[in-house]
Amino acid sequence: MYSVVFQEICSRYGKTYSWDLKSLVMGKKALEAAQIVIDVLQLPMSKEELVEESQRKLQELFPTAELMPENSPEQEWGDFWAERTGCAVPENEGLELLPEAALGTRDVFKPAAFTLPDDAGRVYSSLPAPLSRSPPHAVQCLVFEDAPNGVEAALTAGMQVVMVPDENLSRDLTTKATVVLSSLQDLQPELFGLPAYE
Repeated sequence: MYSVVFQEICSRYGKTYSWDLKSLVMGKKALEAAQIVIDVLQLPMSKEELVEESQRKLQELFPTAELMPENSPEQEWGDFWAERTGCAVPENEGLELLPEAALGTRDVFKPAAFTLPDDAGRVYSSLPAPLSRSPPHAVQCLVFEDAPNGVEAALTAGMQVVMVPDENLSRDLTTKATVVLSSLQDLQPELFGLPAYE
């Protein structure tokens, strides 16, 4: 949905929001990402204007997002882990835009207690800022990522990273991850000392 919105805005100026550009901004805070887009594509607008317009469009688009079907492989995978270990989402900006149904219908993912809160008390910092090592058990986390910046943040904090990148992302940007998979279903959790996936 981010790609749809940014391409819509960029196309007005005859520009393309490519995967090369998207890979530079994945995981960044909104203003920082906007400035990168503006600089790379030489858009005639301020970063504040780009953020304001994209956020307005995202607020219209995000409520159309749907949960995965209850019987989907990804749903079963999430249920399996929720029953056996703690799960958290140390997410960057944007969660507040998602429809309530996408966040609150099931109590699988908890706010991440191991990220550094910003001055408003939210539990994210701009990636690739390292995820905090406090509390100490945080380094026992296994991180799942799709963004190169997120991989960098987790590795900096001493965590292992399973990367499931979009097929459009350059393979050169996946080399730092502990393991790279095409699907979460391909994970062998026992390799990380976790219960085998049933």
